[in-house]
Amino acid sequence: MKKLSLFLLTIVMLYGCAHAQPSEDHKMAILPQPNAGEKLATFAGGCFWAMSEAMSELKGVNKVVAGYAGGAVKNPSYEDVCTKTTGHAEAVQIYYDPKVISYAQLVEAFFFAHDPTTLNRQGPDEGDDYRSAIFYRTPGEKEIIEGVIKKVNATHHYSDPIVTQVEPYKSLYPAEKYHQGYYRLHPESGYIESVSVPKVMKMRKAVKYLLKPEFAK
Repeated sequence: MKKLSLFLLTIVMLYGCAHAQPSEDHKMAILPQPNAGEKLATFAGGCFWAMSEAMSELKGVNKVVAGYAGGAVKNPSYEDVCTKTTGHAEAVQIYYDPKVISYAQLVEAFFFAHDPTTLNRQGPDEGDDYRSAIFYRTPGEKEIIEGVIKKVNATHHYSDPIVTQVEPYKSLYPAEKYHQGYYRLHPESGYIESVSVPKVMKMRKAVKYLLKPEFAK
């Protein structure tokens, strides 16, 4: 992995996802029930600020909720997850219309919205709370995930193989309100500019055909 420049490292320490000290509302967001016809997908791919934005830019995605998944602690706070003792990863719950975008297409976009080849790390963010993981709900979804992994590995888009964990879905606990839509609310953030934006741009370039019109320009 390339070493971070001193400048970028300074930005991460001051503004990074793992070090954020926001003054916004710390109350937990509400996890809505899917509307009629909507389906759910749950992914973890590093800091959920970038992943939330990337997934929300896909056609057929109606909303995205940032939260915590994969651990054993109920209703964890951001501070709890940052202790790296809960087993949870920063994750997103995606509400999508399967008539517009398929589960396989969501999974494909996910693999280009972060680096799925690094174990328990995404850029400057390190630990199992930043692991790459997909939480499947049915055997059919698991089969799709495994198929897409083989497809992406075969393209050699990444020099290393995908190490994304494929786990059965248990629950997602919504994160605090200030984490929801953070990417768009804080475009001036050093972390957003230096870490999150490149991830979103990478996905846009890789799966332009899956983007909503306003992001495919």
